[in-house]
Amino acid sequence: MDRSLHATKIAGSSVRARRSRAALAAAALSAAAALAGGCSGGSASAATPPEIPMMQELGTPEGRLDLVAWAGYAENGSSDRTVDWVTPFTKATGCQVHTKVADTSDSMVALMKTGRYDGVSASGDASLRLIYGGLVAPVNTGLLANYDDIAKYLKNQPYNSAGGRMYGAPHGYGANMLMYRTDKIPQRPTSWSVVWEKDSPAAGHVVAYDSPIYIADAALYLKAHRPDLKITDVYELDEEQFRAAVDLLKRQRPNVTQYWANYLDELQSFKSGYNYAGTAWQVTANLALADKAPVATTLPSEGATGWSDTWMISSKAQHPTCMYKWMNWITTPKVQAEVAQWFGEAPANPKACRYTAEGFCSTYHVGDPEFYKRLAFWKTPVEDCGDDRGAACVDYSRWAQAWTQIKG
Repeated sequence: MDRSLHATKIAGSSVRARRSRAALAAAALSAAAALAGGCSGGSASAATPPEIPMMQELGTPEGRLDLVAWAGYAENGSSDRTVDWVTPFTKATGCQVHTKVADTSDSMVALMKTGRYDGVSASGDASLRLIYGGLVAPVNTGLLANYDDIAKYLKNQPYNSAGGRMYGAPHGYGANMLMYRTDKIPQRPTSWSVVWEKDSPAAGHVVAYDSPIYIADAALYLKAHRPDLKITDVYELDEEQFRAAVDLLKRQRPNVTQYWANYLDELQSFKSGYNYAGTAWQVTANLALADKAPVATTLPSEGATGWSDTWMISSKAQHPTCMYKWMNWITTPKVQAEVAQWFGEAPANPKACRYTAEGFCSTYHVGDPEFYKRLAFWKTPVEDCGDDRGAACVDYSRWAQAWTQIKG
């Protein structure tokens, strides 16, 4: 995925920076190869991660911190003078922060391989590669004063833990919602059928996310409507399940008017009335509503896919104490509020809601575990199914190949 910032205002608040999560298709084969190489034959869900020592106690801050991060995650006032949580961190710890902004998960993995960086804000499609590739170390959560406040449903997940150990501090997360034009579809859709079925009221005006990982959205729909396929994890698809998902996407293709990688493209199409329904982020809806576009979002009965980011420490960190100080700083309620509102996501620490604009946390369903239990957070597909099927699942390289065929 790749991300970019865009200056704007949302519903009267000073929330201005937003991300674009673009497709990984261009580097999919190398991504899958990197994952397989670091997972003992590609078995991320069954392999044992390399034995890397966990920090036992903090030392004296080393005076420097080198980060790889998504744009908007380590703001120092250069984007907006009023948006700065890096300078106060440096004043409090003495750690001078140097940030390398990366626009894709593949770039993050490549940068972490150099050993030049202390930490990274990894998404679920990069974290397993980092863990099993020996590029990050398990995190001693006892050294993070705010860790207990982080939402439980973001901890010890398949995308940020392995071998019973956490590999980072959860940062922020979000859902891939169903957005629709209320003037075109007056009744709130209760199912994703509005984007999958050919006789849908949105037919010919469906928008879809432009990435191989979108195959998981098709699998999510089939999980509910094709119980005979026995899909349990939408990222662990065997041959039959995978073929069914790909076939569904091919049937959907004639109804799709736009595949979006940059949310701004989708935003403009919804505002113009070109799109009627499709996958979107809540922030996209907020921007559209701020411009008086007749849109709404919903989480259909089948649930949805989603994303969650985690700060991870390099196994070769030259400034480990500063990195732990950063993970603790970035998860404090006030800083979480600043990041979430600037970036457009739900904060991992629900206590951040004390400092957010009115209505922000309800909009992003912060502190609502039942909402997020209905999400399947992005996870890199690997051959090992993680169950008694063994190495029978389709890995990401084939997801990427299929995606090219689906789009035509």
